Amino acid sequence: MHRILLLCWGALAGISLAQAPLSTKLPAELTQSLVAHPGLVYAKYGDRELQLDLWRPKDAPGSLPAIVCIHGGGWFKGERGNMANLAQALAARGYVAVTISYRLSGEAKFPAAIQDAKAAVRWLRANASTYGIRAERIGVTGLSAGGHLAALLATSSGIKELEGDGGNSEQSSAVQACVAMGAQSDLQSDRIRDLSAKPDDPFYRTFLGASQAEIPATYSLASPRHHLDNSDPPLLFMTGEKDDPSTHGDDARADLEKLGLPTGLTILPGAPHAFLGQQAAFDLAVAGCDQFFSKCLK
Repeated sequence: MHRILLLCWGALAGISLAQAPLSTKLPAELTQSLVAHPGLVYAKYGDRELQLDLWRPKDAPGSLPAIVCIHGGGWFKGERGNMANLAQALAARGYVAVTISYRLSGEAKFPAAIQDAKAAVRWLRANASTYGIRAERIGVTGLSAGGHLAALLATSSGIKELEGDGGNSEQSSAVQACVAMGAQSDLQSDRIRDLSAKPDDPFYRTFLGASQAEIPATYSLASPRHHLDNSDPPLLFMTGEKDDPSTHGDDARADLEKLGLPTGLTILPGAPHAFLGQQAAFDLAVAGCDQFFSKCLK
């Protein structure tokens, strides 16, 4: 069995979550060890440009695996800078790490956001030689709405209507590993049916266009679980202990196990939904991501 169950990483890092400060900080020596390439245009839609920020270890020889970091915000808010600390912390561990902007639901509804994420992966492959990327070793992670997009990116390779026309169509948008943080993996669930039925729902109705009852096929298309097959990459779910159990991906993990694919669950003790904003939880998340991506990508 390929199942990877990772619980309570405090023992691993020797960190108490009770000591977590209100925000995360990176050591100056870590940020100084990286080369930054901010504001790189990775997709164009007419006059609309989407950008990413890229970090790479200064002294790393040869090509490195890449990791795409996708911000959350309910698909309607947030910015790529929200994931900058995570991307830099991962880059310092031997990856090319990028944070991406994507079209939020107030600008363009689904499938725009996932099409942008796929365009970012294709751009990385098209520019692999420029930035020292192992084109065949690209992973993805994200938190909350970004975690959902990361999981959907990992499970929807080859779904034509999700590819979009953001450029570099000759490249593959498939990824080789995913850590989905605080993510919904089945938008056809009863829980999301009830949430989307509320007229003031700011998340699913805004992102997808209507309630689950009105457009069930769209909710299915947007559900990572509904695209699972034996070509999917290893997929780890990571969540805070205080988050809703729906972020555990229980059904999706059971389906992945039936397919014989590596999967697992990391629960960060005492952590909330937005755990990347707490130093101790952040440090544990970085360690967990690095261990998982090292196994899958290096």
